[in-house]
Amino acid sequence: MNVQAASSNRKGGRKMIAQNRKARHDYAVLDTYEAGVMLTGTEVKSLRLGRASLVDAFATIDDGEVFLRNVHIPEYEQGSWTNHEPRRVRKLLLHRAEIERLIGKTKESGLTLVPLALYFSDGKVKVELALARGKRSYDKRQDLAKRDADREVRRAMGRRSKGMD
Repeated sequence: MNVQAASSNRKGGRKMIAQNRKARHDYAVLDTYEAGVMLTGTEVKSLRLGRASLVDAFATIDDGEVFLRNVHIPEYEQGSWTNHEPRRVRKLLLHRAEIERLIGKTKESGLTLVPLALYFSDGKVKVELALARGKRSYDKRQDLAKRDADREVRRAMGRRSKGMD
């Protein structure tokens, strides 16, 4: 098979594995980064089955490197003694300039690194990392009230355009 045919068979695009839906509720996202993840073979096989959880996951910066913690990737069922630890610490792959920027911003008070999504991009596992500030409970209530008000406005506009009001 020639090179052109091989590249056309390769899956492109973005295949979602797991999302952290609660992160946008609990945090105000200031900036997002895409990072590669260093994984073992059985972890990738488990992810290809769509099995992962980002609940309670976060990232830390230690000695100038970024690590993903508390991500649960269950053991691969067909794996042997080479199987991985489900909640092990995984290194993230970012450019040096991005890491330096993150170090500077996380030293500000209240900023943290939260994974928003885990996905395949051109066959490689990537994580969407958010630089975020934790929301207080009254911020969450304001967001819910605003969303409800917007929904009511859209409903009223829809009724009016249909001639029901």
